Amino acid sequence: MKAADVMVTKVITVRPDSRVEDVADILLANHISAVPVVGKDGKILGIVSEGDLMRRAEVGTGHHHPWWLALIAGRNVLANEYVKEHARKIADVMTKDVVTAGPETPLHELAILLERHRIKRVPIVQDRRLVGIVSRANLLQALAGLHKTIDVGVPNDRVIRKRIIAQLEGESWAHPASINVIVQNGSVLLWGVVESPAEKKAVQAAAESTAGVRSVNNNLAIRPGYRSAGLRIAKWVAGLGKTARPARKPRSR
Repeated sequence: MKAADVMVTKVITVRPDSRVEDVADILLANHISAVPVVGKDGKILGIVSEGDLMRRAEVGTGHHHPWWLALIAGRNVLANEYVKEHARKIADVMTKDVVTAGPETPLHELAILLERHRIKRVPIVQDRRLVGIVSRANLLQALAGLHKTIDVGVPNDRVIRKRIIAQLEGESWAHPASINVIVQNGSVLLWGVVESPAEKKAVQAAAESTAGVRSVNNNLAIRPGYRSAGLRIAKWVAGLGKTARPARKPRSR
């Protein structure tokens, strides 16, 4: 298998002029630990991870060096640290030396990159443009699906995967950026996070209705904090009733 067979193609990205606090919100809202930084032409410029945002003056996590270490470190090091701790734009905080790979990179080479550089994900680029991303979790997903595949080989696994992803990208209810599709010998493995049980069923239906699919193993998780529409309405009505009741005035005697 190669990177193109397991990579997430609907990648969440940010621009270099994005604000630090906005990127922090994106990481938290999408339950991801890093996000690529791309220019208007789609070319990757850097990547910003949780580690890049750990040392921030606003929350008191900036560096506090003893005076002797500050002397050894030198002014340039201290100045660079200050920029990362106080800058407002992601371009000044991101890691610019990004480890990348191509769509045809074998998975064993991706594993070597992840291990050698001690990173959790590898952006996949083609002609310097971001086309996907492979994380450690994606490699584990491919491994977990090996024993679930069908013995009869299907030569169009990549075509099947592209069709399923295209189907999801065309649906307003779907969140393709949070879903990964892996196809092995015609057997589809669904991984990621969805917003509701209904979306989970709909994603499975989209996969099952795709030509060439032999089976679907749905491992999608429902995002924590999910509440059905009925529960939300009931809570809203209950709150409305409490606010609508006028306070009783004591009777005068």
